[in-house]
Amino acid sequence: MTGEAIAFWVLSTIAVAGAIGVVAAPKAVYSALGLATTMIALAIIYVAQDALFLGVVQVVVYTGAVMMLFLFVLMMIGVDSAQSLVETIRGQRIAALLAGLGFGVLLIAGIGSGVTGGFTGLADANRDGNVQGLATEIFTRDLWAFELTSALLITAALGAMVLAHRERLEPRKTQREISIERFRNGGRATPMPNPGVYARRNAVDTQARLPDGSDDESSVSATIRGRT
Repeated sequence: MTGEAIAFWVLSTIAVAGAIGVVAAPKAVYSALGLATTMIALAIIYVAQDALFLGVVQVVVYTGAVMMLFLFVLMMIGVDSAQSLVETIRGQRIAALLAGLGFGVLLIAGIGSGVTGGFTGLADANRDGNVQGLATEIFTRDLWAFELTSALLITAALGAMVLAHRERLEPRKTQREISIERFRNGGRATPMPNPGVYARRNAVDTQARLPDGSDDESSVSATIRGRT
């Protein structure tokens, strides 16, 4: 159908653009957003192809759970942490290149098999229901691929835990020790006063008044102070 073809080409373009953004983005947060865009576009494609269950799983599991895992890792290790370009595992780049070539060969072989040998239509695959048809494919013909994918996800979760784990190199400081260090370096005993406290007008550029009636310059931002 014309509408289905238009939806496919638009969504596939968005998905490919998001995938390119994952590997080309300069920051990890942008890569995560690109990955979320790709996942949502794929979910809409699944729904447009009458694979409702797969579309819902794509949103709930991958966009919801897996993306939350990525974001938690980013929050724990920091988005501004410098990434070392030194190869810690010898031969990992060659292994990644070989794995990418192998995946490309499998992808081309799968597409060629579908083009030459024909494929089963959605009406025939979903004649007993989309969930039943998907369960039949997963737990019969594609059982090993499903189990390997599960092992891959578990490995990714363990890797995220390892990256987020930090060993404490010194004992935790007590509240007394923290207070002593704070005042030793000239720290303030009380919170910063808000602008305009005890002054005639309450504005962000109005300095707060100290108990002796003098102005507290630290209550106004240095940027605003420079403009006044």
